[in-house]
Amino acid sequence: MSDSESPAVHLAALQQVLERMPPVAAMQIQVAGYADGVLSLRAPLAANVNDKGNAFGGSLSSVMTLSGWALVTLRLRLAGFDADVYVADSHVRYLAPVYEDLQAQAQAADEADWAVFLATFAQRGKARIDVVARQPGEAGKPAAELSGRFVAFARR
Repeated sequence: MSDSESPAVHLAALQQVLERMPPVAAMQIQVAGYADGVLSLRAPLAANVNDKGNAFGGSLSSVMTLSGWALVTLRLRLAGFDADVYVADSHVRYLAPVYEDLQAQAQAADEADWAVFLATFAQRGKARIDVVARQPGEAGKPAAELSGRFVAFARR
């Protein structure tokens, strides 16, 4: 894949990957878009509800993790790289219950640098980057937040 392909082509390809993973398909996760360095995923509350009628914590964690994975995968593909991306570690904070559809929004952490990440990947065939994903909540505050380190390895 090359820079000449639009992000929409890559987003559609990411959606196909998500649909091929049975647990993800059961959660009905959809790629919602990519703009200004932020990749968004959404999933209906009805498919991710717990016994209290709000979002299941495992679903929140999964959607945020997958949004980080999708962001890193997209940035690599837009740069013309084919890579396997993994979450190396993460920390999740649940800040408020979610009573609406899940909407994970992932972006590079403040200290992360895409240019350095991509240059390292080009040189070594592997690289890592820190990502933050959030579930929007009330009054502009996140209801949940994931901080994670994602690693990419060149496919051989």
